[in-house]
Amino acid sequence: MQKRKVVTLCGSLRFWDKIQEMSERLELEKGYAVLGIVPHVLDRELTDSEKDLLGELHRAKIDLSDAIYVVNVGGYIGESVKSEIAYAKEMGKEVFYLEDV
Repeated sequence: MQKRKVVTLCGSLRFWDKIQEMSERLELEKGYAVLGIVPHVLDRELTDSEKDLLGELHRAKIDLSDAIYVVNVGGYIGESVKSEIAYAKEMGKEVFYLEDV
């Protein structure tokens, strides 16, 4: 069995539908193992410690990955995704974008 590229998705949850679409495409069309984003589904605001934990866990996913795939609909990249891109580059990961930057 060939080694599969592991890719973490990064992007704003405002583009949740596109994130889900790209997860499916990257797996079925490219054969990548995709680590996704957990949507905020609790019916309350996250605490600062919960936000910090989710950020830490997302960086752990990047650590496990060969690359990240940035879902930048309309070229939009928010501050948290910018920091994820910087982290991925610092860790020597490939960075792919939905749209050219």
